[in-house]
Amino acid sequence: MTENKNEKKVIRKLPPKKAATMVETFFGCKWSLTVYSMIRDGVVRPGEMVRSVEGLSTKVLNSCLKRNLESGILEKEVFQELPLKVEYSITPFGENFIKILDDIEELNKKITKN
Repeated sequence: MTENKNEKKVIRKLPPKKAATMVETFFGCKWSLTVYSMIRDGVVRPGEMVRSVEGLSTKVLNSCLKRNLESGILEKEVFQELPLKVEYSITPFGENFIKILDDIEELNKKITKN
């Protein structure tokens, strides 16, 4: 076989680390959408979240929140008072990510109508 010197070779690129982590966070935690929804509805404290959702344990919630913090979707505010008070919010980056999820949900609704 002769090799064509003008032939372009495709170099495999790794996905952007931030985007890959973000998508893994979303797909790796079945509670992420529930957490985003609760925060949008004003449920921002972990204890409230656990009490609001049947089947959600503190351990699983903490793992989910940690992954979302690391990917930049959520941010955490710690109030220096006793007892310790922690609240979560969606970052501007997270808002953009959630808009994409909303678009996917709308697309899904259109698909299932047909």
